[in-house]
Amino acid sequence: MVKAKATLGGGCFWCLDAAFRSLEGVEEVVSGFSGGHVESPGYDEVMRGGTGHAEAVDILFDDAVISFREILDVFFSIHDPSSVDRQGNDVGPQYRSVIFHRGRDQEEDARQAVQELEGRKAYADPVVTEIVPFRSFHPAEGYHQDYYRSNPGAPYCRLVIGPKMRVLQEGHRNKLA
Repeated sequence: MVKAKATLGGGCFWCLDAAFRSLEGVEEVVSGFSGGHVESPGYDEVMRGGTGHAEAVDILFDDAVISFREILDVFFSIHDPSSVDRQGNDVGPQYRSVIFHRGRDQEEDARQAVQELEGRKAYADPVVTEIVPFRSFHPAEGYHQDYYRSNPGAPYCRLVIGPKMRVLQEGHRNKLA
């Protein structure tokens, strides 16, 4: 087993958490915050918008089973990387599209993935995903962890996460656990 980590922000962390937990080779997913200037922020503080953090997921995966590039393929298919500081009705810099790379290889994979999306004009607008070095990650409060599985009947889960899970199931069936 070759363990690696990825930290990604693409809107609400509940959506990313649900999707990445479904993938073969993903060992652990933690919802939280990255990219800001406040040490150990809480959800309410991040939602007020002054911390600079993005809602993100920290993913521990087996690189022998699923590569970072495959993680990125899923990431780009389940959120809109051409939308500045928003995903659907979730608006603000905490919902930005961002890849917190851990080293040169991840940075190169991320830049290549964006370049390929741009090259094939995958979105009507340019891809605005930030690609920045990983600095720190702060787990969110316990009730945010594995939210989709714990709250399947919640309106947000049905209306927002459910469609993303269908995209995942249709487009990445071979990667599902």
